[in-house]
Amino acid sequence: MPTFIAQVKNSSGKILQEKIEANSPQQARTILRNRYPAVGKIKKAGMELDLSFIEGFLNNITIKDKAVFSRQFSVMINAGVAIVRCLGVLSDQCGNKKLKKALAGISSEVQQGSPLSEAMAKYPDCFDQLYVSMVEAGETGGVLDEVLARLAKLLEDMARLKNQIKSAMAYPVAVGILAVIVFFAMTVFLIPVFAKIFLDLKVELPALTKFMLFLSGVMRSWKIFIPIGTVMGVVFLLKQYYKTPAGRLQIDGFMLKMPLFGDLNEKSAVARFCRVFGTLTRSGVPILSSLEIVCNTVGNQVIANAIAGAVSEIQQGGMMSIALQKANVFPALAIQMISIGEETGELDAMMMKVADFYEDEVEQAVKALTSVIEPLMMVFIAGMVGTILLSMYLPMFAVFDALG
Repeated sequence: MPTFIAQVKNSSGKILQEKIEANSPQQARTILRNRYPAVGKIKKAGMELDLSFIEGFLNNITIKDKAVFSRQFSVMINAGVAIVRCLGVLSDQCGNKKLKKALAGISSEVQQGSPLSEAMAKYPDCFDQLYVSMVEAGETGGVLDEVLARLAKLLEDMARLKNQIKSAMAYPVAVGILAVIVFFAMTVFLIPVFAKIFLDLKVELPALTKFMLFLSGVMRSWKIFIPIGTVMGVVFLLKQYYKTPAGRLQIDGFMLKMPLFGDLNEKSAVARFCRVFGTLTRSGVPILSSLEIVCNTVGNQVIANAIAGAVSEIQQGGMMSIALQKANVFPALAIQMISIGEETGELDAMMMKVADFYEDEVEQAVKALTSVIEPLMMVFIAGMVGTILLSMYLPMFAVFDALG
């Protein structure tokens, strides 16, 4: 009996790979449906080369792709077009091959009588728990078009915030790369030319010049791979450590307190939490379910733990604002506005206002950070180039003294 490997999602929302013996992929899917809430792709196990990860990398689904799909889907449903036909049309015109394939599979599942949310849950690489939960709430309440429109707005806001940060950091990153290239080129190609001159003149070299000559020799030999390998090893170990619960908690905590970027990271996480939570509750998803979903999407383990504490507080009859205040990770203004929202019964509206406020704060923080980083980068480049030139010209003074 052949063996198949399936992508499944357990009750806690974690994506796993399961091996199963069955006569066909259809039989394997039927068996796994009795064990797991959602079953994704199923492939036959074997020794053949699997290039699916390359296809997934080249056809990665961006937030913008999902936002455009949600907006178009919402408009078509609002116009009275049947869901199956909507999926067919959107699949035909979709430019992303991965999303196109997923939409074709979802359309086939819906034609066989599966709910739209259940069909989407089988493609976790395309539609995450947040998306599936909102679609399920829209199906239950009969307002799928409105929910999809809110999803589109949410994804557009998230993409806009992400693009703001990327565009602001593009200039410093480009300048940093240019600085490294200039330093490498001058050290490898310029310094050896001066080194020959110094040897011919037989003058005593300053300490700075000796150090730069040594550095040039290292960079032109196999020894350059030692620091490169060390940096790569440290990065790899940090990534492995981040995968552990303690490591993720410690590194995410540092990300909220690190110089220059800590305030930006905190405001971004708070804005994301409020935007996602407000959109979920406004779409009809229960508060506890919304908080559980946000825990998996907020992107910071420290804040996720604070939200998990709020879930326990609400289950015991407490208020979410009090639980978040105890965690001491949310800004005081956000806590006060959430508390007012709970007291007035308009928590979702207040969450959206908090999200708007902190998204504006993130935009201002990014601009302020850029204004600080840009002159620092210029000073950094000038310092590197100046150090190299100074190390080359200092021996000249000794030569002039000898000639004088």
